[in-house]
Amino acid sequence: MQYFVVMIDYGRRGREAVVDPEITRREVVSRIASGEYQNISFIHEIVENAVEDVTEAILSEAALPQIPPEDVDLQAIRLDHTRDLHKHDRT
Repeated sequence: MQYFVVMIDYGRRGREAVVDPEITRREVVSRIASGEYQNISFIHEIVENAVEDVTEAILSEAALPQIPPEDVDLQAIRLDHTRDLHKHDRT
């Protein structure tokens, strides 16, 4: 049997442990990326009788890619915006 324990810290209101044997690693990552799980204290993976802290690994999987500002093509964005304005004016 394998499952994940996600401990969410609500500050003064306490903590909540989300434990559902049906939730996969992919689902935990998805819920973190969507913002459903926030203020995570830790994530443990339980496999049979072993416990592993997988907090850092899962949080890094759920992180959105960081795009350096120099990689953003501002001219292309401006041209796309202008094209969209023209497209809507013609209707």
